[in-house]
Amino acid sequence: MTIFSSELNAWFQSRLLDQIPLNIAIIDRDYRIVYANEKFRSQFGEWANRKCHQVYQGLDDPCPGCQGMGTFEDGLPRKFEEVVGNRDYYMVQTAPALDLNGDVVYIVSMSENITDIRNHQLECEIFFERVPCYIAVIDRNFDIMRANEKLTETFGDCAGKKCYELYKKRTSACEDCPAALSFLDGGEHTSTHVGILADGGETHYVVTTTPLIKGHTECKYVVEILTDITNIKALEKEKLDAERLAAVGQTVAGLAHSIKNILMGVEGGMYMVSSGIEKDDKARLSRGWDMLQRNISKVSSLVKDFLSFAKGRKPEAKMVNPNTLIDEIMELYSETASGIGVELKRMSRTDVSERPLDPDAIHTCLTNLVSNAIDACQLSTREKSTVLLGVYERDGALVFEVADNGCGMDYDIRKRVFTTFFTTKGGKGTGLGLLTTNKIVQEHGGHINVESSPGDGSIFRIVLPISRLPEIT
Repeated sequence: MTIFSSELNAWFQSRLLDQIPLNIAIIDRDYRIVYANEKFRSQFGEWANRKCHQVYQGLDDPCPGCQGMGTFEDGLPRKFEEVVGNRDYYMVQTAPALDLNGDVVYIVSMSENITDIRNHQLECEIFFERVPCYIAVIDRNFDIMRANEKLTETFGDCAGKKCYELYKKRTSACEDCPAALSFLDGGEHTSTHVGILADGGETHYVVTTTPLIKGHTECKYVVEILTDITNIKALEKEKLDAERLAAVGQTVAGLAHSIKNILMGVEGGMYMVSSGIEKDDKARLSRGWDMLQRNISKVSSLVKDFLSFAKGRKPEAKMVNPNTLIDEIMELYSETASGIGVELKRMSRTDVSERPLDPDAIHTCLTNLVSNAIDACQLSTREKSTVLLGVYERDGALVFEVADNGCGMDYDIRKRVFTTFFTTKGGKGTGLGLLTTNKIVQEHGGHINVESSPGDGSIFRIVLPISRLPEIT
């Protein structure tokens, strides 16, 4: 056993407390400071024969509700925060000093200035409350533990509520909840949602979730940051409507020209029918009737395509398995394609999750693309023509793909395929099919990619970012 030397004992007695980086004072039951270390003196000045409330607060009487003196009563240590001079914050710990009988004769007060820490906390608090977006901290049960002023002002009181109750007035968690994903994998996730305001109005926002503390085996809390994009959504809609209306205006002349050509065919058919009746020529009458039917069919197709393109509507989304849409198109076109020597094949089936889509609208898009692909194969000189159809997910997007080895398109045609009344089908097409398809895809928050070259076929990809898919209402 090592025995301290008398010199070392003397140093511990006289200098140890001065080396501790805390303000240390020993106080008796009369609030008088009987000893203090050098750091205490440098912080609070001369202390000899003075009482603690005089030194700390400049008061003649003891501080109301003094916590430190409670240690005299129960002999228990305490830890608390105290404001000194109305501007400095101190973390204070008190411990009892006992005599041989076990009675508390002094308390040892140890304090540390935490003003810088408190100011930093205050700055963080101000930032949390004043940042111009919605912020919430939620636990694994989706209970909102804390929310900033902007979120509360916009969505209402969050006390005792779950995030989906506050934002969407739902009774269960959202199917595509990014917070659930952050709890699951401890990563950052982003998606777009529609929320219900406190006044019952509707708002669009992008929500980003991230674990409050990274690197732990279990994520206990997630921070949700919501950015309001309602105005952006409104501008997008206005832009889409403006583009559509501008295109409608541009197509009036083309529509009139197309109708004029069809009417000429109708007039020709009427003449053949009339002359066939007069001459009792059944063959002439039959040819005239065929002409009428073909041109009436053209009018019907033109009007339907035009109305489909001209009207704007919000996608009527519901949870749909994209593979089901592919199955429907395969069933619809397989026999038709086979009858004209075109093989309609499905790409390797991939497992994709159900997604919020307007099934009728996406069905229309795929119908247009597959129909065009089959027509392109008919115009090809290949002995074996093939159209491939499939769906998969890549880079956070749902992708529908239609590929063919038909006649293909050069650069100039590729630039014009989504313009009004442009068609490569001559009198068989209205030029509105791809225009309508592009409109539907934009309404789903996506875009269409086209790859094509003459003689090599074409690939059309409908790319729908999952985070921008329409909300289910």
